[in-house]
Amino acid sequence: MKIPATVITGFLGAGKTTLIRHLLENAKGRRIALIINEFGDLGIDRELLTGCGIEGCEDENIVELANGCICCTVADDFLPTMEYLLDQEEPPQHIVIETSGLALPKPLVKAFNWPEIRARMTVDGVVAVIDSPAVAEGRFADDEDALAAERAADAALDHDNPLEEVFEDQLLCADLVVLNKADIVGEDGIQQIAKDLASHMRPGVKAIGAVEGALDIDVLLGLDSAAEDDVEQRRSHHDSEDDHDHDDFESFTVDLGDIADPEKFEALLMQLTEAHDILRLKGFLHVPGKDMRHVVQGVGPRIQRYFDRPWASGEERISRLVVIGQHGLDRVAIEAALLA
Repeated sequence: MKIPATVITGFLGAGKTTLIRHLLENAKGRRIALIINEFGDLGIDRELLTGCGIEGCEDENIVELANGCICCTVADDFLPTMEYLLDQEEPPQHIVIETSGLALPKPLVKAFNWPEIRARMTVDGVVAVIDSPAVAEGRFADDEDALAAERAADAALDHDNPLEEVFEDQLLCADLVVLNKADIVGEDGIQQIAKDLASHMRPGVKAIGAVEGALDIDVLLGLDSAAEDDVEQRRSHHDSEDDHDHDDFESFTVDLGDIADPEKFEALLMQLTEAHDILRLKGFLHVPGKDMRHVVQGVGPRIQRYFDRPWASGEERISRLVVIGQHGLDRVAIEAALLA
C-alpha cells in the first residue's frame, strides 16, 4: 500500500504554517511526517513549528530543505529525504510537504513518478492556501483588461508579472483551495473570491473558507487524487520551461539588537513594507525583561506579533528578521532603517 503525501502550497504569508500547526494538533493519532521547504537564510517556519509545543513536533520528526524551492532541488535533497522517511522502521502514515511560497507545485508532483518512490508513495492531494484579504484587495488580480490598461499607462508594467504566474500555477495544480483568513473578508467576500478564482481552478476543485487554517484533518487529508497520474493535465505557465527561475525574488536576514518597544517596531515594519513593497517579513524578537520569544510575521501591510514560547536554557536571546521581496529590494536602506 502506497504512503500518501499532501503538498501544501500557497503564496507568501497565506497561512500554510498556521494550517499545518492546526493539522498536527488534531492529527487523530496518525503518524504524520513533515517536510518544510524554506525560502531564505533562516528557517523561521521550522522554528515556529518546533517551538509550538505540539506533541510529535520534535526536531527529529521535521526535515527542512533550506537551499531553495523544492521544485528546484528534487534530485539533490527531496528524493533522498523521501527515501529516508520510507525506510524508517515505523514509516509515517502520511507525509505533509510545506512548499516555499515561491514554489511551483507541478515539478514536485512530477517527482513522485521517479522510480525510487513511485511504487511506494502517491500524492494524496495538492492543497493551495490563499490569502483571502490580499486577493480581495486585488494584489494578485489577473483581469486582462485591467492589466492591459495599467501596462498602457506605465511602461514599467509591460512585462509578465511573475507573482501572478506563481499564484495561478498553484491554483491550477490544486485539488483543494483553502481561502484562509475568511473572518477578515466575511462570507460574501469568500463567495466572491471563490467565484473570481474558479476560472483558474480545474473542474471539480472546491474552494472553502477557513479562519487560521482551522479545517478538519479529514477535509485536508484523504483526497485520494493520485496527482502524479494526471500531472500533465495540470496546466502551468512554465510547461515549456526546463527550469523554474527564481531570480525575480530575493531575501536577506537582518540581525537586530533588543527590541524594547515591539509596538513601535511594528509601526516601522509597516512603513518599510509600504516604502519598499516588501512581500513578507518573519522572525523573532528579544524583548528586554520578557522571558518569552516574540514572533513577528508580516504579509503586505498586515503585521502579526505574539509570544510563542519561553527562551530555552542556554539559547542566545537575539532578534532576527527575514525580509522577502521581488528582485531589486533596497537592502542597504532597509537594513539601515531596521538598525537605526
